[in-house]
Amino acid sequence: MNNKERQELAMWAVEFAKKSGASEVAASINNSRSVEIEVREQKIEKIKESTTNGLNLNIYRDHKYSGHSTNNLNKKDLEKFIKEAVEATKYLTADEFRELPDPSLYPTDLKKDLKLEDKSYASVAPEQRVKIAKEIEQVARSKSDKIISATGGFSDDYSESVLVHSNGLVAERASTSFWAGGEVTVRDGDARPEGWHWGGSRFFNTMPSPEELGSKAAENAIRKMGQTKIASGKYDMLVENRTAGRLLYMFVRPMSARSLQQKSSYLDGMQGKEIASPVLTVIDDPFIEGGFASRLYDGQGIASKKRVMIEKGVLKEYYIDNYYGKKLGMTPNGGSTSNIRFDLGTRGFNEIVRDVKSGIFVTSFNGGNSNSTTGDFSFGVSGFLVEGGKIVKPVNEMNISGNAKEFWKKLSELGNDPYKYSSLLSPTLVFKDIDFSGL
Repeated sequence: MNNKERQELAMWAVEFAKKSGASEVAASINNSRSVEIEVREQKIEKIKESTTNGLNLNIYRDHKYSGHSTNNLNKKDLEKFIKEAVEATKYLTADEFRELPDPSLYPTDLKKDLKLEDKSYASVAPEQRVKIAKEIEQVARSKSDKIISATGGFSDDYSESVLVHSNGLVAERASTSFWAGGEVTVRDGDARPEGWHWGGSRFFNTMPSPEELGSKAAENAIRKMGQTKIASGKYDMLVENRTAGRLLYMFVRPMSARSLQQKSSYLDGMQGKEIASPVLTVIDDPFIEGGFASRLYDGQGIASKKRVMIEKGVLKEYYIDNYYGKKLGMTPNGGSTSNIRFDLGTRGFNEIVRDVKSGIFVTSFNGGNSNSTTGDFSFGVSGFLVEGGKIVKPVNEMNISGNAKEFWKKLSELGNDPYKYSSLLSPTLVFKDIDFSGL
């Protein structure tokens, strides 16, 4: 079944549901294929391939709502499925805010090519996937005789979908992604430090090389050898670009309409006010070509827009989905993040380190939590001690805690090195005078 046939089937399902008593209907039909390969000691340890093809149906009946899904796309069987879905919805409790988005929120231009689909996806052979995974493992294992375990991996996926709403939306999209990388464990006395590195692309021919992936995975494990706890105290904190997401997502949940409506957001009432240092500008940009979260519309069918969420430390917007937006009387703008990028600084990581007298370069957050209602947080961290402008030694079993309202105002600099293998394109972040708990 191709996308044209899926679209026709989705349109039929919407009309059939309306004839069966639904007030409004949203139907999506999705088809996807994914492949995973893992290699250890040059032997294939895992090959996993999965495909899905199914219909998701959202029924609105006099402001009563229900969701249904099936993998059976036979029309005759779908008639019974849809009738029962519509009938079951009748017995639910009405909610005046349960309805499809206003058609004015739907995209008007669905022709823009965001370069999300590799048309040659089907031509990637199993042998190529295995070869890349083996090369990554081989490269990683060659980097040190301290390595006791190394794996190489490769994964890819292809997906296509159609979305049809009974009040006017008919849309479709397709995307591919390819990922590869490795995990490494080293012997360090009684300890077994681990490291990993994965990279990806929407297109097979622009993936990072096995040499880069294997080398970086090994390096990330080897550099952890000799980890120790250090004394508690105030340190400047540098956060690795690929790790910064754990901190930045402290903003996302409190910025959601659901949290605002349920009074579980420390950012409630803060729009237009300073919530972070003036060096922080956060942009939600769904139109980055080849971006891992690029899109023309979100899962609700609401048109994507590039938005400045935080500008020079000031909260500019919230993430407003359709349902909670209606409850709050706020215009929906999409309830989820797309690609997140930043106004970057002017210096690279090495330049930043040279100016640090006493600091900790955080490369991972280990457990912990953040409270979206109060802003309180606590995280275990590991990384490296920085003294006199040099990385001195690896450290672990440290903790940071505090409140987001004060913490983000200690942000002093952003690097010019955004992490490219993610939809969160964070650079190195630098915070001044952070309390670390250790010995």
